Amino acid sequence: MRINTNVASLQAQESATLTSNNLNSSLEKLSSGLRINKASDDASGLAIADKLRTQASSIGQSISNGNSAVALTQIADKAMAEQSSILDTIKTKLVQASTDTTSDEGRKSIEKDVNKLLDQLNNIASQTNYNGTKLLQADTGTGSRSSLTFQMGETSGDTIATTAGVQANTSGLGLTSIKTEVSNSTAVTAATARTYLSTVDSAIDKLNGWRADYGSTQNQLESAVRNQMTQKTNILNAESVIRDVDYAQESSNFNKQNIISQAGTYAMSQANASQQNVLRLLQ
Repeated sequence: MRINTNVASLQAQESATLTSNNLNSSLEKLSSGLRINKASDDASGLAIADKLRTQASSIGQSISNGNSAVALTQIADKAMAEQSSILDTIKTKLVQASTDTTSDEGRKSIEKDVNKLLDQLNNIASQTNYNGTKLLQADTGTGSRSSLTFQMGETSGDTIATTAGVQANTSGLGLTSIKTEVSNSTAVTAATARTYLSTVDSAIDKLNGWRADYGSTQNQLESAVRNQMTQKTNILNAESVIRDVDYAQESSNFNKQNIISQAGTYAMSQANASQQNVLRLLQ
């Protein structure tokens, strides 16, 4: 029997150290809720999970972009709905001015009404904006609105855009001649009023075309948002499968390591106690 090197005790200590490390790792997983807390836990799994997390975060921002864009299209649509109502009123008044049962004084009043309505139509075009971005005409001046592009995905090509050329003011709707006429001091004649009926019809058609484009864009945005919400849920689920801890499995592993640790402590005590048997040979 040899006592200078207690091999059994050293082996028990080595096993106890390994068990302690496993126990600490299990406790870390149970306390954090994550199976992967550091790269050494699962290097390839960590790389995949981090990429999935980045993808989910990007899609989450894309969903926010989409919801903001839907709000923008709704603002533009409501504004153009009011402009459409104004044009309907203008046409009604022009029809009233076109008949000879309306007096010159009556036409003069109609002219003033139409002038004010066209002013309001221009006001709506210049004032309608989302976060400072004008929606119904150019950001500067009264020219046409260039297309608005919304980022709806992770790559540069994942975009949805409105049509270019929206100019919902008297100039863009072809109502300049009417505006000039009603701004004069002379009352509009019945014949002149008749010639403007088709002009207003054309303006209504053009405005409805822009509204339709914004409506189509809104439908496209809402569809994209719904799709990306589903994508985000599935991606987060995939990340969870890789990164999150299975509490049932890890609790079982922790209990196992705890029992092994207790058994190792007992084994070390027995390895040290067995050396005392040498004393019997010296008695």
